[in-house]
Amino acid sequence: MRLAFLVNDVDTEVDEYATTRLARAAARGGHETWYVGVGDLEHGSSDGQFAAMARAARWKSDDTLASFMERIKACDAERIIMDDLDALVLRNESIDDLQERPWASPMGVVFGQMLAERGVTVVNDPNTLHRATSKLYLEEFPEKIRPRSLVTRNPEAIERFVDEVGHCVVKPLYGAKGRNVFMIEGPGETNLAQMTEAVLQDGYAIIQEFIEGAEEGDARIFLLEGRILERDGRPAAFRRVPTGNDPRANISTGGRSVPLDVGEAELGIVEAMGDKLVADGMFLVGIDVIGGQVVEINAESPGGFQSVERLYDIDIAETVIEALERRASPGS
Repeated sequence: MRLAFLVNDVDTEVDEYATTRLARAAARGGHETWYVGVGDLEHGSSDGQFAAMARAARWKSDDTLASFMERIKACDAERIIMDDLDALVLRNESIDDLQERPWASPMGVVFGQMLAERGVTVVNDPNTLHRATSKLYLEEFPEKIRPRSLVTRNPEAIERFVDEVGHCVVKPLYGAKGRNVFMIEGPGETNLAQMTEAVLQDGYAIIQEFIEGAEEGDARIFLLEGRILERDGRPAAFRRVPTGNDPRANISTGGRSVPLDVGEAELGIVEAMGDKLVADGMFLVGIDVIGGQVVEINAESPGGFQSVERLYDIDIAETVIEALERRASPGS
């Protein structure tokens, strides 16, 4: 299989990323593997093909993740024809480019759509990914598995929602890594105006009712082709626990990961979501669950593979690449 990982910028990739683990699994499995940044593509040559200045990802038996990534960054970029790929894995975070490189933010989806039309297997499906990067995508799933919420840019509507629902969480509709996520205790919150102003600087806000148990963290569960991702019989799922007084459990904000036993509540959620995720072409997603309800769907570049690897000593990236092989094979 000939595949490429599309990232924000190859030079800013981090060896601990899930993307690095996926590329390692692909290269170690004998696949021709490339890294491409969103600014490295070109189209419009005389033959009408897509091309890219790409970095080869070649695995050596004595590699660590760090040495693997260092060699990728150090090698000279080579011109490859993207039309000849068997698969393109979209791993760029559009939100990371939104402020400083707004031109780059939509390009993963745009290039993904064009290459998919040319017969390249693109995951996650770029047509759905365009809307799945927003937290509004969760609203397309059954009400029973998600908290009551409101999407708005009207501060007065936010205040009315808080008056009606009480304990809430407010955050940007487009956002990641715990940025501008605030807990609202209920009606009369003294800092509501400041919280609202901070969130609305990033565009639309989404306000969700507080789910009991949220102070104890959330569960990250990886779904592959609509089912719980597993390796050696072990589900790829863990609990993220906040540290100190910070209610955010994101690993990027200092949260820590602990093992999770998948129970009936989690299985019921997956059952309710699986068919739609498959129909939408959501090949690999991470869902965040609190108290039997999904609070977020991470579809663009779900991370946390390192936590699964450290907690259970399994490499779930291998399972993902094996599934991608099947999807990209002729006639699949």
